[in-house]
Amino acid sequence: MELTDPATIRTILKEYGMSAQKKLGQHFLIDQAVLSDTIRAAQLTAKDTVLEIGPGLGTLTRALCDQALQVVAIEKDPQMIKAFRLINADLTNVQLLAGNALVLPPKFFTDTLKGNYKLVANLPYYLTSAILRFFLQTKWRPAMMVLMVQREVAERIIATPPDANLLSVAVQFYGQPKLIQTIPARSFWPAPKVDSAIIKIIPHPKALYSINDERKFFRIVKAGFSQRRKQLHNSLSGGLNLSDETVRQALRKSRIASHRRAQTLTLAEWVKLYEKIKIT
Repeated sequence: MELTDPATIRTILKEYGMSAQKKLGQHFLIDQAVLSDTIRAAQLTAKDTVLEIGPGLGTLTRALCDQALQVVAIEKDPQMIKAFRLINADLTNVQLLAGNALVLPPKFFTDTLKGNYKLVANLPYYLTSAILRFFLQTKWRPAMMVLMVQREVAERIIATPPDANLLSVAVQFYGQPKLIQTIPARSFWPAPKVDSAIIKIIPHPKALYSINDERKFFRIVKAGFSQRRKQLHNSLSGGLNLSDETVRQALRKSRIASHRRAQTLTLAEWVKLYEKIKIT
């Protein structure tokens, strides 16, 4: 069964009384070359355990199973689960679980994934930021993430000063992102309104910086980006409810000019500012 064929997908959906749910971000990959490129980017070996989020009918799953030791797939759509089980009944190294990937308990990582895994997925656009946050901040980070996401989001993730943003700082704090390639909208059915991209993120094995309070750190970063067009001293004083002089003093101690804007700061400079600024 050719799961990258739109006619086949339509037939399966009709047979199971389903349709592509745009509210769930269901766009099925129909480009075999993109599928192969995704698998290649994941650098899979016969010893790898792979976590896939939102497997749909199993297009990516089948390709992953050809290369990896085990694939654990998380799906929340009951009808899609039913179709997946019947379509992929021949696969012996896949475990399909019903659930929400954003609330996976510690036991899932320790017992099911055994602590060491790669995350490979074609993510629904609306879930991308939440998925990144959950899997980069968890104690059980994947060894590698290879994700199909909206092109604009991918470009924001890899951005560097003077074009940094809140998402790029958040992701690069935890890992090293790389844009693998862009994907035209026609590579999916139904075609989304925007292009996509394959992005790879390698989480840092050890924290790059010693941050005792990550919530405080990201509160400062978020405040800095809250008013991008304003100078940094203005956005920080407003976002953190501090006096302008207090913020200017912290910036001076961090050797950061107060007239700069948040998008020009490096990750190291954000860390310096975190160390110097006092908030409660």
